[in-house]
Amino acid sequence: MAACNAITLSVRGAVASHIRLFSANIGLCRKLRLTSRMEEEARKLLEEGIRKKLVSPGNGDLSTFPNGTKVVFHYRTSLCDGTVLDDSRSMGGRSKPMELILGKKFKLAVWERVIISMREGELSEFTCDTKHTALYPLVSQSLRNISAGKDPLEGQRHCCGIAQIHSHHSLGHTDLDQLQASPQPLLFTIELLEVLPPGSFQLDVWAMTDEEKLEFVPQIHEQGNKLFKDGQIKEATDKYYNGIACLKNLQMKEHPGDEAWVKLDHMITPLILNYCQCKLLQGQYYEVIEHCTSLVFKYEDNVKAFYKRAKAHAAVWNETEARADFAKVLELDPSLEPSVSKELRAMEERIRSKEKEEKGRYKGLFNTPAATATTG
Repeated sequence: MAACNAITLSVRGAVASHIRLFSANIGLCRKLRLTSRMEEEARKLLEEGIRKKLVSPGNGDLSTFPNGTKVVFHYRTSLCDGTVLDDSRSMGGRSKPMELILGKKFKLAVWERVIISMREGELSEFTCDTKHTALYPLVSQSLRNISAGKDPLEGQRHCCGIAQIHSHHSLGHTDLDQLQASPQPLLFTIELLEVLPPGSFQLDVWAMTDEEKLEFVPQIHEQGNKLFKDGQIKEATDKYYNGIACLKNLQMKEHPGDEAWVKLDHMITPLILNYCQCKLLQGQYYEVIEHCTSLVFKYEDNVKAFYKRAKAHAAVWNETEARADFAKVLELDPSLEPSVSKELRAMEERIRSKEKEEKGRYKGLFNTPAATATTG
């Protein structure tokens, strides 16, 4: 019996050993294939004028990076003498990684090219010939503007005709002006943080097709409504704003007054009204007046626009304008009389309180006692 048990244990040990050896061989084969593929990628890069230096290997297999893949990475851009131009970990006083959607023709194509040679978690240095870096000054200017909260195209979109004729007009940064005047190779140190396959993330509006934008707006509208009901006013405001911006982008492609333009405008209007409601709650009354005025100019029967504008006028002491708007609300929808009456009473009470306060403040201002003579 003991002999049988010994034989059984021996067989089991041999099987386990073979399994471990088989698994090790599979792992080795995968590692060799990955190494071979990465070496092939490095060879192709070198032929294209890009020299890659692996600093720290990443994890897992090398992605196929189909179009629509989102990559998140930190970057540091340096001259070949070591002078640092930009660093995403400190730009604008904060650490914010770069995000790209592959296949969207980013202006600096070399970034897409080098990233598809990397594994998630990898840190590598890429020295790129001048032919790949000529547009970096413009890209850097946009990235610096974004980090400072400015329009990314500031300094480009409004460049005058004379400046456009000369390729070396100022970008507003001495180091970028010098680089634009004397293009040279650059060293990009890139850490690939995350690789997200298509469909696994919410696209940014700028990266969407027109069809995707139209599908996206009802979703963001509903998200805004939910946030509003939950009392998250600022977050709801942002959702409505993004929905408006998305539709305005589409509307700019249509001729004003055309059927497609009008259809989009009807989608924009409720978003603007919701946005104005948020702004009312945040005390941004003049912005509400501006947006609602734009709406009633186009849609003279929009009772909600008149009502919100009336409340905004009342809040900033525009009594005459508020009464006119409230009167228009009642003309368009008499059923709102209780709500309008309540708003008018509140406005009148505020006006009386203000007048009383001002009388108290100036009381006695012009009744100063006469100076009395003194004897020495």
